[in-house]
Amino acid sequence: MNHNAKKAGATLATVLTWAGLLAVLTVLTGCTGAESFVNGKPRSVRGGITIVPRDGARDIGADARVGVKVSSGRLESVKVTRIEDARRRDVRGKISQDGLSWAPHGASSRLSLSAKYTVDVVALDGAGHRSARHTTFTTAIPEQRFTSSFTPDKPSLVGTGMIVSFRFDREIRNRAAVERAIRITSVPAVAVVGHWFGGGRLDFRPAAYWKPGTKVTVAAALRDVPGAPRVYGTQQKTVTFTVGRSQVSRVDVAEHTMEVRRNGRLVDTVPITAGAPGTTTYNGKMVVTEMHEVTRMDGRTVGFGGEYDIKDVPHALRLTASGTFLHGNYWAAQGIFGSANVSHGCVGLQDVKGGGGDTPAGRFYDQSRIGDVVEVVNSEDKKVAPDNGLGGWNLNWGQWKAGSALH
Repeated sequence: MNHNAKKAGATLATVLTWAGLLAVLTVLTGCTGAESFVNGKPRSVRGGITIVPRDGARDIGADARVGVKVSSGRLESVKVTRIEDARRRDVRGKISQDGLSWAPHGASSRLSLSAKYTVDVVALDGAGHRSARHTTFTTAIPEQRFTSSFTPDKPSLVGTGMIVSFRFDREIRNRAAVERAIRITSVPAVAVVGHWFGGGRLDFRPAAYWKPGTKVTVAAALRDVPGAPRVYGTQQKTVTFTVGRSQVSRVDVAEHTMEVRRNGRLVDTVPITAGAPGTTTYNGKMVVTEMHEVTRMDGRTVGFGGEYDIKDVPHALRLTASGTFLHGNYWAAQGIFGSANVSHGCVGLQDVKGGGGDTPAGRFYDQSRIGDVVEVVNSEDKKVAPDNGLGGWNLNWGQWKAGSALH
C-alpha cells in the first residue's frame, strides 16, 4: 500500500471512530434520560419552557402564582419545592390534560411569604427529546405581622354555650380574608357563622346551643393572610374540642333563685343573692369562661372604690369580662340567700370559708364546666353586651349573621 492509500485509510478510521462515539453517546442519552445533543448543545423543546416567577426573582408577593408552560410538546414532570423555616415541602399541583401547562391546586395555590421556592421541569418535544430547567425564586418578607389568641385554644370538654372567640393584636381591615381563613367544622355538621366586634375581635357560633356530643374543629390558617395593608398573619393552628352535656342555669333576680337544668331536665333549685340596688346584675345569657376554686376579688379592678377586697372568694365562675362572677359567699348572713340582693353585681351562692364541697356553691361548681350557660332574668339592669365575655347568645341569628364579613 502506498503512502496516499495509508493516509486515506487513517482518515476513514478516524471518521468511523467519531461515528462510533456519537452512536454510543446517542444510546447512553436514550438510556439515562439526559438531554439530547445536537452539535454539542442540548436540544430544546420547540418553543421552550416558560416558568413564572422568573428565575432569580425576589420579593414575590403571596398572591403571585407559580406556573409552567410549553408551547408545544408536553411536560413530563414538574416538581416545585417550598423551603421554609429550614423545612422542605412539595407544592401540590397538576399537569394539564394536554400536557402543555402545570399549575398548583388547593391551599398550594397561595405562596408562603419569607420562603424560597425551587422549580424543576422536564419536557418532551414531538420527537421524544427531553429538555430540563431548574429555577429558583424567593417571596417577600413582611414588614409587619398580626397574631391572635383564641378560645378554646386546646382540646377540651366544654358546655353547649361555647363560643369560639379570636382576639387580634392589630386592627383587621381585610376582615373577609381573615374570616375566610378560619374554618369551624363539626360532627354532626351545623352551620357556624362569624361575627365581628370591631376590627380586633371575631367570634363564631351556630344558630342555637351546640348539641351534646358534638365534635368541633377550629382550623386557623392565618399564616400570610393579609389582615391590613402590608400586615400579614402568622398562625397556622388546628384545635378540636368536644361538647359535653347541656347545663343551662336560670337566675331569677326577683325570686332570688337559680334553676339548674341539665340536658333539659330541672335538677336543682338554688337560693341566691344578686346585685343590690345601684350595683345590679346584668340581664341576659352569659357563658362560663373561667373557673377558680379560690380567687381574689378587689372592687378597684372593676371600677369600684375600696368597697371590698376579698382575698379568698371560693368557687368562682367568671361570666363577663367586666367582672361578673357566679361564686360562693361565706361572709353574708345565711338568711340572705333566697331573700335579698346584696352583692355588687355578682350572683352569690351559700358557701363556707375555704370553699366547702358540700355547699350549694361547692356542688354547683363541681357540676359546671367552661362553656356552660347562665341566664339572668328579672333584674333592674340592662342586658349584657354581646361582646362582654362570650355574650354573643344575646343576639338573634339574623343579628349575628349581619356581623359577618362574608354575608
